[in-house]
Amino acid sequence: MKVVRLPAIHHDANIIIVSGTLGAVLIDAGTAWYQGLQIERISGILDSIPLDHILLTSRRYPCAGGALHLSKHWGGIPIHIHSEGQSALETGDFFTTWANRYDSDMPQTPTLPLEDGQVFALGNGEIQALSLPGHAPDGMGFWMKEMKMLVAGTLLPRADRPARWDLPGGSLTSLKSSLERVRSLHCKAIVPLQGPAIRGKQHVDDVLQRHIEFVDQCISLGGQPPSHWNRPSSTALWHTPMSPWPLKEREAVDELQ
Repeated sequence: MKVVRLPAIHHDANIIIVSGTLGAVLIDAGTAWYQGLQIERISGILDSIPLDHILLTSRRYPCAGGALHLSKHWGGIPIHIHSEGQSALETGDFFTTWANRYDSDMPQTPTLPLEDGQVFALGNGEIQALSLPGHAPDGMGFWMKEMKMLVAGTLLPRADRPARWDLPGGSLTSLKSSLERVRSLHCKAIVPLQGPAIRGKQHVDDVLQRHIEFVDQCISLGGQPPSHWNRPSSTALWHTPMSPWPLKEREAVDELQ
Protein backbone atom coordinates (compact mmCIF):
# COMPACT_ATOMS: atom_id res chain seq x y z
CA MET A 1 0.00 0.00 0.00
CA LYS A 2 1.29 3.46 -0.89
CA VAL A 3 0.29 6.86 0.53
CA VAL A 4 1.07 10.11 -1.29
CA ARG A 5 0.37 13.60 0.06
CA LEU A 6 -0.34 16.33 -2.49
CA PRO A 7 0.45 19.54 -0.58
CA ALA A 8 -2.35 22.01 -0.01
CA ILE A 9 -2.76 24.84 -2.52
CA HIS A 10 -3.61 28.15 -0.83
CA HIS A 11 -6.68 27.40 1.36
CA ASP A 12 -7.07 23.79 0.22
CA ALA A 13 -6.55 20.83 2.50
CA ASN A 14 -3.80 18.35 1.72
CA ILE A 15 -5.07 15.76 -0.74
CA ILE A 16 -4.06 12.21 0.13
CA ILE A 17 -3.97 9.33 -2.36
CA VAL A 18 -3.89 5.85 -0.85
CA SER A 19 -3.42 3.04 -3.36
CA GLY A 20 -3.17 -0.73 -3.11
CA THR A 21 -3.48 -3.83 -5.23
CA LEU A 22 -7.28 -3.43 -5.45
CA GLY A 23 -7.41 0.28 -6.38
CA ALA A 24 -7.14 3.66 -4.72
CA VAL A 25 -9.06 6.14 -2.60
CA LEU A 26 -8.78 9.91 -2.27
CA ILE A 27 -8.89 11.56 1.15
CA ASP A 28 -10.17 15.15 0.96
CA ALA A 29 -10.75 17.12 -2.21
CA GLY A 30 -9.75 20.74 -1.61
CA THR A 31 -11.86 23.76 -2.48
CA ALA A 32 -13.63 24.20 -5.81
CA TRP A 33 -11.01 26.80 -6.83
CA TYR A 34 -8.31 24.50 -8.19
CA GLN A 35 -10.30 21.38 -9.10
CA GLY A 36 -8.96 21.29 -12.68
CA LEU A 37 -5.40 21.48 -11.42
CA GLN A 38 -6.14 18.87 -8.77
CA ILE A 39 -7.31 16.45 -11.46
CA GLU A 40 -3.95 16.84 -13.21
CA ARG A 41 -2.04 16.31 -9.98
CA ILE A 42 -4.07 13.28 -8.92
CA SER A 43 -3.97 11.70 -12.39
CA GLY A 44 -0.19 12.03 -12.44
CA ILE A 45 0.07 9.95 -9.27
CA LEU A 46 -2.63 7.39 -10.13
CA ASP A 47 -1.39 6.67 -13.66
CA SER A 48 -3.54 3.62 -14.55
CA ILE A 49 -4.71 2.78 -10.99
CA PRO A 50 -8.52 3.02 -10.65
CA LEU A 51 -9.89 5.57 -8.16
CA ASP A 52 -12.85 4.08 -6.28
CA HIS A 53 -13.86 6.38 -3.40
CA ILE A 54 -13.51 9.91 -2.07
CA LEU A 55 -13.33 10.09 1.74
CA LEU A 56 -13.84 13.43 3.49
CA THR A 57 -12.45 14.39 6.88
CA SER A 58 -14.94 17.27 7.24
CA ARG A 59 -17.76 19.23 5.61
CA ARG A 60 -15.57 22.36 5.62
CA TYR A 61 -15.02 23.92 2.22
CA PRO A 62 -11.21 23.39 2.12
CA CYS A 63 -11.84 19.65 2.48
CA ALA A 64 -15.06 19.13 0.54
CA GLY A 65 -15.51 21.96 -1.98
CA GLY A 66 -13.95 20.09 -4.92
CA ALA A 67 -15.42 16.66 -4.15
CA LEU A 68 -18.34 16.81 -6.60
CA HIS A 69 -16.15 17.81 -9.55
CA LEU A 70 -13.54 15.15 -8.80
CA SER A 71 -16.23 12.50 -8.35
CA LYS A 72 -17.78 13.33 -11.74
CA HIS A 73 -14.38 13.28 -13.46
CA TRP A 74 -13.78 9.73 -12.23
CA GLY A 75 -17.16 8.43 -13.36
CA GLY A 76 -19.31 9.39 -10.40
CA ILE A 77 -17.37 7.54 -7.72
CA PRO A 78 -19.02 7.72 -4.26
CA ILE A 79 -18.19 10.49 -1.79
CA HIS A 80 -18.23 9.45 1.86
CA ILE A 81 -18.63 11.71 4.91
CA HIS A 82 -19.83 11.27 8.49
CA SER A 83 -23.63 11.41 8.64
CA GLU A 84 -23.44 14.67 10.63
CA GLY A 85 -22.03 16.38 7.53
CA GLN A 86 -24.26 14.88 4.86
CA SER A 87 -27.11 17.39 4.88
CA ALA A 88 -24.71 20.35 4.68
CA LEU A 89 -23.09 18.97 1.53
CA GLU A 90 -26.25 17.72 -0.11
CA THR A 91 -28.02 21.09 0.31
CA GLY A 92 -24.96 23.16 -0.56
CA ASP A 93 -25.03 24.89 2.84
CA PHE A 94 -22.45 27.65 2.53
CA PHE A 95 -22.66 28.57 6.25
CA THR A 96 -21.69 25.41 8.17
CA THR A 97 -19.30 24.39 5.39
CA TRP A 98 -17.65 27.83 5.85
CA ALA A 99 -17.76 28.38 2.06
CA ASN A 100 -19.27 31.83 2.62
CA ARG A 101 -16.05 32.92 4.34
CA TYR A 102 -14.22 32.20 1.08
CA ASP A 103 -16.81 34.14 -0.98
CA SER A 104 -17.71 30.82 -2.61
CA ASP A 105 -20.72 28.64 -3.20
CA MET A 106 -20.75 25.10 -1.85
CA PRO A 107 -21.68 22.63 -4.62
CA GLN A 108 -24.67 20.42 -3.81
CA THR A 109 -22.80 17.17 -3.29
CA PRO A 110 -24.45 13.72 -2.97
CA THR A 111 -22.76 11.62 -0.30
CA LEU A 112 -22.81 8.28 1.47
CA PRO A 113 -22.57 8.07 5.28
CA LEU A 114 -19.32 7.09 6.98
CA GLU A 115 -19.44 5.19 10.25
CA ASP A 116 -16.82 4.92 12.97
CA GLY A 117 -14.83 1.75 12.31
CA GLN A 118 -15.87 1.42 8.65
CA VAL A 119 -13.15 -0.27 6.60
CA PHE A 120 -12.06 0.27 2.98
CA ALA A 121 -10.00 -2.68 1.75
CA LEU A 122 -7.23 -2.02 -0.76
CA GLY A 123 -5.87 -5.55 -1.10
CA ASN A 124 -2.48 -5.24 0.53
CA GLY A 125 -3.82 -2.97 3.26
CA GLU A 126 -6.93 -1.21 4.49
CA ILE A 127 -8.17 2.17 5.70
CA GLN A 128 -10.33 2.43 8.82
CA ALA A 129 -12.57 5.46 9.37
CA LEU A 130 -12.42 7.00 12.85
CA SER A 131 -14.90 9.52 14.23
CA LEU A 132 -12.87 12.48 15.53
CA PRO A 133 -15.27 15.31 16.42
CA GLY A 134 -14.16 18.58 17.97
CA HIS A 135 -13.56 21.03 15.17
CA ALA A 136 -16.92 19.85 13.83
CA PRO A 137 -19.23 16.94 14.75
CA ASP A 138 -18.60 15.25 11.40
CA GLY A 139 -14.81 15.22 11.82
CA MET A 140 -13.21 11.99 10.60
CA GLY A 141 -9.72 10.53 10.56
CA PHE A 142 -8.46 7.65 8.44
CA TRP A 143 -6.22 5.08 10.09
CA MET A 144 -3.84 2.75 8.26
CA LYS A 145 -2.91 0.23 10.93
CA GLU A 146 -0.25 -1.59 8.91
CA MET A 147 1.66 1.67 8.50
CA LYS A 148 0.69 3.13 11.90
CA MET A 149 -0.36 6.26 9.99
CA LEU A 150 -3.37 8.55 10.49
CA VAL A 151 -4.82 11.18 8.17
CA ALA A 152 -6.15 13.58 10.82
CA GLY A 153 -7.99 16.26 8.82
CA THR A 154 -9.37 19.27 10.69
CA LEU A 155 -8.62 17.76 14.11
CA LEU A 156 -4.96 18.64 13.61
CA PRO A 157 -4.59 21.48 11.08
CA ARG A 158 -0.77 21.47 11.22
CA ALA A 159 1.90 20.49 13.71
CA ASP A 160 2.25 24.17 14.59
CA ARG A 161 -1.43 25.26 14.51
CA PRO A 162 -4.14 24.01 16.89
CA ALA A 163 -7.70 23.42 15.68
CA ARG A 164 -10.55 25.87 16.20
CA TRP A 165 -13.70 24.75 18.00
CA ASP A 166 -15.64 28.02 17.67
CA LEU A 167 -16.98 27.34 14.17
CA PRO A 168 -20.49 25.86 13.64
CA GLY A 169 -20.73 22.50 15.40
CA GLY A 170 -17.40 22.77 17.20
CA SER A 171 -16.79 21.44 20.73
CA LEU A 172 -13.67 21.99 22.85
CA THR A 173 -14.31 18.95 25.08
CA SER A 174 -14.85 16.73 22.02
CA LEU A 175 -11.62 18.10 20.57
CA LYS A 176 -9.73 16.95 23.65
CA SER A 177 -11.35 13.49 23.58
CA SER A 178 -10.47 13.06 19.91
CA LEU A 179 -6.85 14.11 20.45
CA GLU A 180 -6.62 11.62 23.32
CA ARG A 181 -8.03 8.91 21.05
CA VAL A 182 -5.39 9.67 18.44
CA ARG A 183 -2.66 9.53 21.08
CA SER A 184 -3.86 6.05 22.10
CA LEU A 185 -3.16 4.79 18.56
CA HIS A 186 0.62 5.29 19.03
CA CYS A 187 1.01 6.59 15.47
CA LYS A 188 4.32 6.66 13.68
CA ALA A 189 3.04 9.30 11.25
CA ILE A 190 0.17 11.78 11.08
CA VAL A 191 -0.88 13.68 7.96
CA PRO A 192 -2.50 16.95 9.10
CA LEU A 193 -5.02 19.15 7.30
CA GLN A 194 -2.24 21.27 5.78
CA GLY A 195 1.51 21.24 5.84
CA PRO A 196 4.03 18.42 6.00
CA ALA A 197 3.47 15.00 7.49
CA ILE A 198 4.41 14.60 11.16
CA ARG A 199 6.86 11.71 11.16
CA GLY A 200 8.48 9.60 13.85
CA LYS A 201 6.87 8.36 17.06
CA GLN A 202 8.65 10.87 19.30
CA HIS A 203 7.77 13.84 17.07
CA VAL A 204 4.15 12.65 16.84
CA ASP A 205 3.97 12.28 20.63
CA ASP A 206 5.45 15.74 21.15
CA VAL A 207 2.99 17.36 18.73
CA LEU A 208 -0.04 15.64 20.25
CA GLN A 209 1.08 16.56 23.77
CA ARG A 210 1.46 20.21 22.75
CA HIS A 211 -2.04 20.29 21.22
CA ILE A 212 -3.62 18.53 24.20
CA GLU A 213 -1.93 20.92 26.65
CA PHE A 214 -3.25 23.86 24.62
CA VAL A 215 -6.80 22.45 24.76
CA ASP A 216 -6.47 21.91 28.54
CA GLN A 217 -5.33 25.53 28.89
CA CYS A 218 -8.34 26.75 26.91
CA ILE A 219 -10.70 24.64 29.02
CA SER A 220 -9.21 26.26 32.14
CA LEU A 221 -9.84 29.67 30.51
CA GLY A 222 -13.55 28.96 30.19
CA GLY A 223 -13.39 27.70 26.61
CA GLN A 224 -11.39 30.63 25.22
CA PRO A 225 -7.89 30.75 23.70
CA PRO A 226 -5.26 32.80 25.57
CA SER A 227 -6.16 36.50 25.46
CA HIS A 228 -2.80 37.49 23.94
CA TRP A 229 -3.34 35.29 20.86
CA ASN A 230 -4.56 37.07 17.73
CA ARG A 231 -8.09 36.46 16.55
CA PRO A 232 -8.08 33.98 13.62
CA SER A 233 -8.75 35.30 10.14
CA SER A 234 -12.22 34.66 8.71
CA THR A 235 -10.96 31.78 6.56
CA ALA A 236 -8.70 30.09 9.13
CA LEU A 237 -9.67 26.68 10.50
CA TRP A 238 -6.97 27.01 13.19
CA HIS A 239 -5.54 29.28 15.85
CA THR A 240 -2.05 30.69 15.28
CA PRO A 241 0.30 30.79 18.30
CA MET A 242 1.95 34.11 19.07
CA SER A 243 5.26 32.30 19.61
CA PRO A 244 5.64 29.80 16.74
CA TRP A 245 5.39 26.12 17.58
CA PRO A 246 7.97 23.80 15.96
CA LEU A 247 7.32 22.53 12.44
CA LYS A 248 9.50 20.14 10.44
CA GLU A 249 9.57 21.10 6.80
CA ARG A 250 9.20 18.44 4.10
CA GLU A 251 9.59 18.12 0.37
CA ALA A 252 6.93 19.35 -2.08
CA VAL A 253 5.34 15.88 -2.47
CA ASP A 254 5.47 13.31 0.34
CA GLU A 255 5.47 9.62 -0.55
CA LEU A 256 4.79 8.02 2.80
CA GLN A 257 5.99 4.42 2.89
